[in-house]
Formats: sequence, structure tokens, C-alpha cells
Amino acid sequence: MMMYLISVILASIFIIPFAIKTLSPYLWLDILYLKHLLRILVTFVSRRRRRPFFFVLDRFLEQTAAHPDKSFIVFENEHFSYSYTDRRSNKTANALLSQPGYKAGDTVALFMGNEPAFMFTWLALAKLGSPVAFLNHNIRTKSLLHCFNCCKATVLIAASELKAAVEDVLPTLTEQGVTVLLMTKHCDTPGIENFSDKVDEASDSPLPRSLRSHITFKSPAVYIYTSGTTGLPKAAVVNQNRLLTALAVLASNGVTSSDVIYLNLPLYHTAGFIIGFIGSIETGSTIILKRKFSASQFWDDCRKHSVTVVQYIGEVMRYLCSTPKRENDKDHKVKLAIGNGIRAEVWKEFLNRFGNIEVREFYASTEGNVGFVNYVGKIGAIGRVNFFHQKLFPFTLIKYDTERDEPIRDDNGLCVEAPKGETGLLVSKITDIAPFVGYAQNEEQTERKKLRNVLKKGDLYFNSGDLMRIDNDNFIYFQDRVGDTFRWKGENVATNEVSDILTISDGLKEANVYGVQVPGHEGRIGMAAVTMKEGAQFDGSRIFNHVVSYLPLYARPRFIRIQNAVEVTGTFKQMKVKLVEESFDPGRIQDPLYILDNEEKSYIPLTAQVYSSIISGNIKL
Repeated sequence: MMMYLISVILASIFIIPFAIKTLSPYLWLDILYLKHLLRILVTFVSRRRRRPFFFVLDRFLEQTAAHPDKSFIVFENEHFSYSYTDRRSNKTANALLSQPGYKAGDTVALFMGNEPAFMFTWLALAKLGSPVAFLNHNIRTKSLLHCFNCCKATVLIAASELKAAVEDVLPTLTEQGVTVLLMTKHCDTPGIENFSDKVDEASDSPLPRSLRSHITFKSPAVYIYTSGTTGLPKAAVVNQNRLLTALAVLASNGVTSSDVIYLNLPLYHTAGFIIGFIGSIETGSTIILKRKFSASQFWDDCRKHSVTVVQYIGEVMRYLCSTPKRENDKDHKVKLAIGNGIRAEVWKEFLNRFGNIEVREFYASTEGNVGFVNYVGKIGAIGRVNFFHQKLFPFTLIKYDTERDEPIRDDNGLCVEAPKGETGLLVSKITDIAPFVGYAQNEEQTERKKLRNVLKKGDLYFNSGDLMRIDNDNFIYFQDRVGDTFRWKGENVATNEVSDILTISDGLKEANVYGVQVPGHEGRIGMAAVTMKEGAQFDGSRIFNHVVSYLPLYARPRFIRIQNAVEVTGTFKQMKVKLVEESFDPGRIQDPLYILDNEEKSYIPLTAQVYSSIISGNIKL
């Protein structure tokens, strides 16, 4: 009898793990994820309890004390240690304190590309207790002024190469009494002060903590701009509490101080700043900083600097897979790629070509209050849903009417949950643990992102604007964006902003802007259906010059369709669904079609031959 029991026990020991793996193949990974989640929560709570308050800056100072001589930033063959970064940020802060137009705590706008000075300046402003607005260095004139004014900044610090862009808006800035500082040693433009020389000459003595003693967890830390459906970017408020939470992003994915992070995404974006920069502060890693992404230099850089962790957006992976194949494609030390937006077919090709790299796809938004991580590595999924995650961050998918551009509600006025396997709008409950702070100086847009009476009367949810689908194994997949925003070249494009720009050009009366899919490309490319003013003729060269002057490259409509009238709904909303379906196919569209041609510097007629070349991949957009 005893032998029988022993046999049963031994058999169970061997059989149970196989049974669990068969019936619940992801259980162990779910348990490991929960362990990481609890560890992050414990660390976060312990930091929240520290006095004086503990912020991201304090973690940087800890890392500097722990390994002062370690390289923190490597940029164009220059190495900047943690201690140098600390001293240089002290110099920047002390130089700024000497400016008559600035006092500690004032909001400052940073208009700069990827360079060490961006990081030095942000750390300096953190030491001074100043919130920082990150301005996209591609924006100009109207958009630039709008973004600057959103956060009520009193100082603008700009890179030297952006002098012309600053001069375009200088009269308005001068009228507002804004202090304008240029990162150069000499500037002869009245109203713009050279700042680099003052930083060089300033003291590197530490800043007293009293300068930032007014900061709380609810204080704004940075403003990161996200496209607005009203036509202009919105300044998402990222407070100190959220930034403290973000410290764990890289560490929770197994990144340690021995890792080398390749950062080629814009620092003014959430991915570059929070994951690349802030994440590396937590882990104490070394950052290889690039001015911009280059597919041809990517792997050579990784080999040269022994990079172990890379960041991506979907486009980055596709660009890498589109480069000519080389014998040494798998000759590198990269072990982890973290990012979002990679399509399943590109994911597979990336792994086949570049080796056994763990791809950690995730979902999050700058202002949103929910995120997902694909910790299993399921190709195509943005994350995995589990009981514990849903308890901490309650969310659901609700049925959505894409024609009416609104959630479907039942007879009681409540939203209808989408069943598994069906596409629905992701909404997340607004709670103390998962708050939604909103947008600076834009109560209307903040309110628009709130959805009430979702599952019961009186509840309040954040509307992500993203359509998702959950399969039977609880993996969640991104399907599309709703409303007036689409994504191209890793950037969000607000259709109303582009429409506004088009309709101030000569000849165009109305413009309905939308995104269309192109085979072999991530996201959607811009297209505009326009009507002409009475008696006006379409002038491709004039429109080309207009969009180049006013819009960054990613926001310029690549296709233009001339219509007799723009179709609207009964509530006078522009109809986009049919336009999106017809896309830019001259075989389906009788209206005149034009394509932006950079070589001709004009919009030229889109022929069937050109269309076929785009669809076949012979012409890349």
C-alpha cells in the first residue's frame, strides 16, 4: 500500500507540471509577471513613503554616488559619466538662476533634438523644481506657438540649429515677455540670448534642495505633447508620481546596470524620454544616444558599443528588415527589444533574420491610465490580460460604432461590452491608482477623454481612442485608432490640424483629412479629400510649397483627392469611412487624384501605373 502511495505521489510530481502546461500553458509566466508587478508595487510604495520626497532626480543622484565614473551617455564618440552629467546639470542650473527672466520653479520649454544637452538641461531644471515642456523640434510657426503657450512657460531654451524656427515666432515671444535662450556661444539676434557660454562659465556646485521643496507627487514634472482632435497638439501632464512609476519600465523587463541601451527615438516623445532616459536612470545603465534613427547605422552602432537593449516603434523594425541582408546580421549582443507597434509579419521576419532576441511588445499612451505588456512573447499581441492586472487597473472593451464615431449604448444608456474575439474600444476606469491627469490649459479636451456611465450609472472611464481585441487565450491585440488621429512614421497626426493648414492655402475651400493603409507600411499615410473655391484651379506646386512650409514631413498629405463637395453626416461631421475604404485607388475613384512628389516639388496626377508600383512595393512612401 505504501509503495502504491509513493508511486502515485511520484507520478503526480511528474504529471502535474505537464498537465498544467497543457491546460494552462501560460500559468508560470503569469505567476512570474505577478511577481514583477508586486516587486514594482513594493518599491514604488516604499519610495512614496520616503521623506523628504523621493523623485526621479533623487534616483539619478543615488546612481551618481554609486558609480560616478561609469559612462552614462555616449554620443558621437564622446563619453559622459554619471558624475560629469551631474556637474554639467549643476552648471546649467546655476547659469539659469543668473538669468533675470527666470526663477526656480518657473515652467521652461525645451526645443531641442537628441543630444546630451537635452538630458543635462532636464536634470538641471529638475534640480530647480521647474516643470519642463518638450517641444517637438519639427513643429513651426502656429503649432510651435500653440505648444509653447499650452504650458504657460516663461523661458524657451532652444538648440542652436533651431535658431531660424525661433526667429519665426520671436515677435510673439517678445510681446509675451518670454526669455529666449539659445544653446550657442554667440547670437546676434536681438531678443535671443546665447546660453552655452554662460553654462561653461557657471559654477558646478550642487543646488540646494530648498529650491525644489515645493514639489509634491501631484506637481507637473513634464509636458509631453500628443495630437489633438481639435487640430492642434495637446500637452499631456506627466506629474511626479507618474514619472516615479515610470522608473520601473526597463527594470521590470530584466534590464540591469550591466546593460547598454540604444536610444534613437526622439527624447521629446514618451518612448525616448520615459523608457530610454528615465528607465536607464533606474537601472544605472549606459545610454548610446543617437540624433535620429538610421537603419543603415543601427547594427554597426550596436556592434561598436556592445548594445544589449534596443528600443523600437513598428516602423523601426520594418526599416531594419528592409535593409540589404548581410552575413553578420546575427553578429551582435542585443538580447532585448522593447517597444510598440510591430506587426506580426515584421516580428517574425525580425527574429528570423537577426536572431534570438526577446521582443517585449507593450501598450501605453502618454496620458492614459492603463498599459499592457506582452511578457509571454506571443507574436502579434500587445499584451496579456490576467485577473490581477485587471483588479489593479480595471478596464474593458466596449462596442463602438465607427460610422457614428461613438460607443454603442443599450436601452439603459450604458455601454455594451464587446465579447472575446470581437473588436471593441479600450476604456479604463479612472481611480486613485489609475488616475487621468489630463491636458494642460485644455479642460475641453480633458473632458472629451472621459467616458461616463460605462458599466453602471455614475462611473468614470478614460477613453483610449484605440480599438482592441482579446482572444480566447487572453492575449490582447491592437486593431486601429478611432476618431481624428492616425499614426504615420511613428508620429500621431491630428487630421483637423492638417485640414486647418490646407484650408488657409489659396484655392482650397474644404479639406477632409484621413489616414489610409499602404501595403508593406506601418500605420496609415495621410490623404486629403478637398473641394476648390469657386473659379479656382488646383495648383500642385503651390499646395506642395504650402504644406512643406507649415507641416512636418510625417503630417503632409501624400495623396489629394479633388471632390465637388465634402460629405457630412446629419450632425455635420465629415464622413471618412467610405473615403478610407476607397483609399487612393484610381480604379475605384472617379475624382482627380494627386500624389506628393518631392523631386518635382509638386502634387502630380496619380496614375494607375504609379498606384501599381506603390502597391507592389516598388515605390516606397
